[in-house]
Amino acid sequence: MTLATIAAYAFALFVVVLIPGPGITALVARALGSSFRESLAMAIGIMLGDLVFLTAVVLGLAVVAQAFSTVFMIIKYAGAAYLAYLAYKIWTSGMLKTDTEIGPRRSIFQSLVSGLLVTLGNPKAMVFYLALVPTLIDIASITVTDYFELLAVTTVVLMAGTIPYIVLAAKAREFFRRPVALKRLNRTSATFLAGTAGYIAIR
Repeated sequence: MTLATIAAYAFALFVVVLIPGPGITALVARALGSSFRESLAMAIGIMLGDLVFLTAVVLGLAVVAQAFSTVFMIIKYAGAAYLAYLAYKIWTSGMLKTDTEIGPRRSIFQSLVSGLLVTLGNPKAMVFYLALVPTLIDIASITVTDYFELLAVTTVVLMAGTIPYIVLAAKAREFFRRPVALKRLNRTSATFLAGTAGYIAIR
């Protein structure tokens, strides 16, 4: 695998990471009301989900995924329903002022698993790895060394793309303690999540 191929893959992945989606939405929400450690654990979980998709592609499991399309359909609709539920809760209950303050320490494992599940149910990640990556990389010729290089590049790119969101959310915590700002955040987040749920359901 050439340096140009790795660079093309890294650039494409970085662009995808920068496009806000369910993963970034969940990560920012976690960062607003928890510690950096918990938010980082969630970011690592999101990254692990990407590595699962990458591994599936390298092992040729994209064909298997197509064969079990019903399973993916169930995951897709379950994910859409969950996002719709979150949108409803945020719109009706909203994020409170105390939610933007660091609360009791939560399980690091729980944060990691939540990040993993968000990615595994994210259609954007599915499309990137199962459809776009094979056009960037010759999957049939990947060696063990190439695979570990891809894992390393994916890890670096995802951490570079998600950690700034965590830092910015932490810095914005003070701003979102204002009632007006919180109301706007709640309505914007709920609308975005509902739109994402609808998009996932009709894809």
